[in-house]
Amino acid sequence: MPARASTSRPASPPLTERQEARRRRILRASAQLAARGGFDAVQMREVAESSQVALGTLYRYFPSKVHLLVATMQDQLERLHGTLRKKPPAGESAGERVAETLMRAFGSLQRDPHLADAMVRALTFADRSVSPEVDQVFRQTTAIVLDAMGLREPTAEQLSAIRVIEHTWLSALITWLSGRASLAQAKTDIETACRLIDLTTPAAGHE
Repeated sequence: MPARASTSRPASPPLTERQEARRRRILRASAQLAARGGFDAVQMREVAESSQVALGTLYRYFPSKVHLLVATMQDQLERLHGTLRKKPPAGESAGERVAETLMRAFGSLQRDPHLADAMVRALTFADRSVSPEVDQVFRQTTAIVLDAMGLREPTAEQLSAIRVIEHTWLSALITWLSGRASLAQAKTDIETACRLIDLTTPAAGHE
């Protein structure tokens, strides 16, 4: 796993509407190329051409392919979060709801294995320079888990449990993508980790 350490990179100013539209075109092109051929298919020049931006402009948004694909993963998780909000999980306990949510996320990535593999490879390749983008991925994942729990203000113990669950989910995804684990094994590991939620949550229902 990449280190989740802070870097000295200065905070970027908010994007204008035009810049945000350009960024979304870039992320869409990245996802489309990755879905066709995985990590190696995402070439910065092709992304620039597909998104109709200059190559230099692309590098100003994303300094490398790893930066781009990690940002693509955050964008895909954000889209997934929107879908999950429309149909919340139905489990009785917080742990069951989190497990259901993460398996639905797993299923979404399963439908585009080349894209999933490209994003996960980028996440594992990421060094400290990509920490802001990696942190965004984990913040988005945490937001998804907290929504499933029905919780807004988690305790330190609950946040620790969530971190363990996030690492288990990512590890299960990696082992499944590499063919070293079946979907059933991944599901068992995720459900086992999610039981930590109920150990740190007093009530079984929504908070």
